[in-house]
Amino acid sequence: MICFFACTTDQDNLKEEAKKEIIKSENEFARMAAEKGIKAAFLFYCDNDAVIKRGNDSLVFKKSGIDSFYSAPFHKSTTLKWSVDFADASDDGSMGYTYGKYSWQLNDSAGNKIDEHQGIFHTVWKRQKDGSWKFVWD
Repeated sequence: MICFFACTTDQDNLKEEAKKEIIKSENEFARMAAEKGIKAAFLFYCDNDAVIKRGNDSLVFKKSGIDSFYSAPFHKSTTLKWSVDFADASDDGSMGYTYGKYSWQLNDSAGNKIDEHQGIFHTVWKRQKDGSWKFVWD
């Protein structure tokens, strides 16, 4: 019985620590997108085999596809902001997910920011071999 409680506590600690790390990674991801651009942030935080869903059920596969997708001229004049509303992690701390609200803004021809789109995001995170977190689904 002692082992049961000790193991449960260790699992709870792994899960809670992973949730904190995932939220931190998500916040750093959003900060990088604001400071260095959408493409740089997505390429830095994506797993090599990540998949992103964009538009009307369009899937973009792997880091190379994400690179190509965010190379479109449209993304150079847009800003993406988001914040986490909820995060959870697996009991062993190897996977997790977040969701929250996001907004796209673009610059018009005069340089004014225009709200283009708002919505809800959902990101699935995977712990990497080096202990960092990369998204596998966005």
